[in-house]
Amino acid sequence: MASNIFTSLLLISLLFLQFQYGKSELQLDYYAQSCPNAEEIIKQQVIDLYNKHGNTAVSWVRNIFHDCVVKSCDASLLLETFNGIQSEKASSRSFGMRNFKYVNTIKAAIEKECPQTVSCADIVALSARDGIVMLGGPRIEMQTGRKDSKESYEADVEDFLPNHNDSISLVLSRFQSIGLDVEGTVALLGAHSVGRVHCVNLVQRLYPTVDPSLDPHYAVYLKGRCPSPDPNPEEVLYARNDRETPMILDNMYYKNVLNHKSLLLVDQQLASDPITLPFVQKMADDNGYFHDQFARAIRVMSENNPLSDDLGEVRKDCRYVNTN
Repeated sequence: MASNIFTSLLLISLLFLQFQYGKSELQLDYYAQSCPNAEEIIKQQVIDLYNKHGNTAVSWVRNIFHDCVVKSCDASLLLETFNGIQSEKASSRSFGMRNFKYVNTIKAAIEKECPQTVSCADIVALSARDGIVMLGGPRIEMQTGRKDSKESYEADVEDFLPNHNDSISLVLSRFQSIGLDVEGTVALLGAHSVGRVHCVNLVQRLYPTVDPSLDPHYAVYLKGRCPSPDPNPEEVLYARNDRETPMILDNMYYKNVLNHKSLLLVDQQLASDPITLPFVQKMADDNGYFHDQFARAIRVMSENNPLSDDLGEVRKDCRYVNTN
């Protein structure tokens, strides 16, 4: 009897080990032994790049959103169109994204210290974490140990990433699929506190008539920024998301929403939906509460569906899958 029990327990243990084999478990200080200076190197690179090109910090925040919402936090976003791979950067959802070359700058600094040890997916996550701090946002405890995708999901981008003119119910549904509740989704949209909106994504609220949910005086200003109903994307005409604190991640975004001064339709819908409005009001009143919820939302998003070791890799170059 005892022998049978022992045999059963042994089989269960072996099955458990088989299940666990190769699984990529995220944890704090994942590189403590293999590359102890990794997080500090990334942080210093983010600081140096911010001091030279302030908009890089905004790019890091947008990168983590575009990468992690599409199936997995796996740096698939960074892959170039090459050798049968179609880059996610070619998707219309990626319009206006920039500064990818500086991800390579960070990767080069890491590779010099610890060759082929730190994943590009972790660089995406940690650069966003440190970029958020540079923008006056909260310091976020972020786990590491992600692996890099061996494929791009360009054909699936629009099925995962909400569009700026989608209904708020669809946006909530998309984020719920990665574990974000309503409160977290409202907080995550607060990233629109920084950066800019290209006129091509804005003019439908201005022409041929002004969207009635938009403050008419603010609409006059926006028409000055976007004077044509058919802007040329190559001219990169834009308006700042927030005129008061354009490069600070703060709750001014929610005040703008309540004052009908948000630029994107999806943002303005937060004030008209009874499910989201209470959180908008609370975040508008309390910047600390917004930061707490934003940090939680980023953490949840950054841990979305990490790849197991056998499905992922650590790329030598973030732009291309490894060839051996």
